[in-house]
Amino acid sequence: AATNAPWQMDAAFRRPGRFDRVVFVPPPDAEARIEILRILLRDKPQEDIDHRALAKKTERFSGADLKAVVDVAIEQKLDEAIESGTPSPLTTKDLLRAAKSRRPTTSEWFQTVRNHVLYANDDGLYDEIKPYLKL
Repeated sequence: AATNAPWQMDAAFRRPGRFDRVVFVPPPDAEARIEILRILLRDKPQEDIDHRALAKKTERFSGADLKAVVDVAIEQKLDEAIESGTPSPLTTKDLLRAAKSRRPTTSEWFQTVRNHVLYANDDGLYDEIKPYLKL
C-alpha cells in the first residue's frame, strides 16, 4: 500500500505483520530529473535544451511537477505561434520560464512531514526522512 500521508494512518495498521514499514521515496534527484525531462520532451519540437540547467532549477519537483512544467511551456509556445503565425521549437528559456511559474507540489508535504519528524516521531516512524531533511 502507498500513501502520501502516513501520519493519517491509524497506528493499528502499522503493527507488525500489517503495514509495519514506511519507505520514504524522495523526489527525483538531479540526474533523475534530467532523464524525466528527456522522456517528456523526446517527441516535442525543441532546440538545444540544457537539461542540466532545468534540473538545477527544479529541485524537489516531482515527475508530475516536471510534466506540468513541460505542459505550461508548450501552452505558452502554442499561444506565441497563434499570435505570430509562426511555430517555433521549445527552448531552454521557455522551459525555465515555465519552471519559474510553478512551485514543487512536494513543498507542502515536506513542511508537514518536518513537523511530524520534530514533534510526533516517538515511535521512529519518520527516522528515515531525517537525513533528507537535514535534521
